[in-house]
Amino acid sequence: MNRFKKWVISTAAAVFILFALVAALVIYVDPFFQYHAPLEKFPYLVDNQLSQNPGMAKHMEYDSVILGSSMTVNFNTDWFEELMGLDTIKLNYSGAYPKDQANIMDIIFDSGHQVDAVFLGIDVMTYTGGVDETKYPLPEYLYDDNYFNDIQYLFNKDVVLNYILRPLADPDKTDLSTVYQSWWTDEYYNIQWVMHNYEQPPVVEEVTEADAYIEGVDLNLESNLCPYIEQNPDTMFYIFFPPYSILYWNDVMRENHLEATMAEYYYIADRMFDYDNVRVFFFPNQEQIVTDLNNYADYSHYHRDINRYMTECFADGTCEVAGEEEMKAALTEMKDIIDRFDFEELFSVEY
Repeated sequence: MNRFKKWVISTAAAVFILFALVAALVIYVDPFFQYHAPLEKFPYLVDNQLSQNPGMAKHMEYDSVILGSSMTVNFNTDWFEELMGLDTIKLNYSGAYPKDQANIMDIIFDSGHQVDAVFLGIDVMTYTGGVDETKYPLPEYLYDDNYFNDIQYLFNKDVVLNYILRPLADPDKTDLSTVYQSWWTDEYYNIQWVMHNYEQPPVVEEVTEADAYIEGVDLNLESNLCPYIEQNPDTMFYIFFPPYSILYWNDVMRENHLEATMAEYYYIADRMFDYDNVRVFFFPNQEQIVTDLNNYADYSHYHRDINRYMTECFADGTCEVAGEEEMKAALTEMKDIIDRFDFEELFSVEY
């Protein structure tokens, strides 16, 4: 029995030591940046927006932030330093809903950083959903301040194998200036690829009422955006509407919600005009961009050159809409582009 007791004790001690070493390794390297900034020489792999964004928001050095969906992944943060003198970090979520933006802004504005600017891309179609809806289930233990539930991080096999040991075996440190960039390389941005993969939605006969989306949009603004603008008057919010391709508007027309979508754009912009610390940029009416499908890899995702152009606009004020009348004019231009575009010719060609 004494021998058995010794074996149990020694085994338990060995297991405890092993677990303690694993936890110490995770805390030291901290691949999700929950406890400290990155170690200078470790080749961190950054590819998990849900798990790594909160830690980066807490511990990276920055004075401005890029937020949004996959419409923002091709921004290069070096451009913001070059053109605007901002030390920028990208904390976007592919397919992001308004609540996803709110969740990360909670961390950003509680982190102690002086945030001079937030660049937020708004996808209007996501603002009609539930105010508490997120694109993916959150790993809550990485978003709260409860250290007791960090056991899910400290003893996580995936963290150890894929974010500590794998980078050590094959060091290729992620460039944070281009983190999360889309997998599409230049050869995918062409009309043949886009049209080959595009499927028109079925035609909807019933017209969506012009005000159909406004209630949902208002709830999302009140819960997931306006409070952050109001509580941070020293932060300039660059609110921008991305330039989806003309095929997006083909979907809108076939689904018969053009007026409702236009009303949604107008309502969001009009609410933003109430704030002195908000600038609004409208890119959908950039005809040379949206009608040239060689700028796209699908019906909405554009080449990084378009992201560069948008950054230049943030810096020099091009494409900014400064009030109700300018927004109305921008929407009228967008409608005109749709009316003049030859969809029949586009779909008559075999790709």
